[in-house]
Amino acid sequence: MKVILANPRGFCAGVNMAIESLELALESLGAPVYVYHEIVHNRHVVESFRNRGAIFVDCLTEVPAGSNLLFSAHGVSPDIRNLARERNLNAIDATCPLVTKVHLEAVKYAREGYTIFLIGHEGHDEVIGTMGEAPQAMVLVESAEDVDRLEFPADAKLAYLTQTTLSVDDANRIIRRLRERFPNLVNPPKEDICYATQNRQEAVRVLAGRAQACLVIGSQNSSNSQRLSELALESGIRSWLIDSVDEIDPQWLEGVESVLVTAGASAPEVLVESVIDWLVVRYNATVEVATIRQESVSFPLPKPLRSLQRK
Repeated sequence: MKVILANPRGFCAGVNMAIESLELALESLGAPVYVYHEIVHNRHVVESFRNRGAIFVDCLTEVPAGSNLLFSAHGVSPDIRNLARERNLNAIDATCPLVTKVHLEAVKYAREGYTIFLIGHEGHDEVIGTMGEAPQAMVLVESAEDVDRLEFPADAKLAYLTQTTLSVDDANRIIRRLRERFPNLVNPPKEDICYATQNRQEAVRVLAGRAQACLVIGSQNSSNSQRLSELALESGIRSWLIDSVDEIDPQWLEGVESVLVTAGASAPEVLVESVIDWLVVRYNATVEVATIRQESVSFPLPKPLRSLQRK
């Protein structure tokens, strides 16, 4: 078997920042550190931190007054920030800066009187936080069919934003339909889908033609990981989204001579390495690292943690 190991893959700058933030908070402030929602959407990462004293909550009423609290990479609404202040929580904001960019755009468009179409997935943590910035001005759009059901006058002030972890192709299909229906639609000067999401999707799109199957390491609730697996399927090869090597069914790979391996932006490299090791041992696989694009992006830690940053 030949393994084509996609690069870039795995952790993005926002995930790296969020994980280092929680590590430093646990080291410097001590356990427990409460985290609003999962720090990132990866079961392995969440369980690892839970074992070290992080407590993940979906409601701030579960957090004792005065406790240390970390906001996850996906961002939160103003209501959550206000509630944290009311409960006198020591809140550390580990929101990805690219998500913060979308929040600021939502506030700007709402202030200027626009109705904002947010292209994204209902119930996703990032979407909930973004819509909370201007709930009266925002309409969630999940598909081209949703666009067809929209009813606005021709002179309405309309804008769109996108969830950062969407499929680029899916988002573009929805945007094209929005523009067909609403030619005066405006958008931010720079697109919202994050660089890492686009790069990982590009790698799958470029490399899928060289493989018969694809293994995507990532959790089921990771939107960007789901998109990678879907993209591989759309490229005409079999694909499976797995949390770890333990979920691989050897029957999937019967007769497979080449397999593409990649990982979502919240999946740690240690999980990728264990999958590669398993393929090498079981199938005497050779591994080719296929680099499609170089990444050098990094984000600063939240201000309260910068003095504690590892050198």
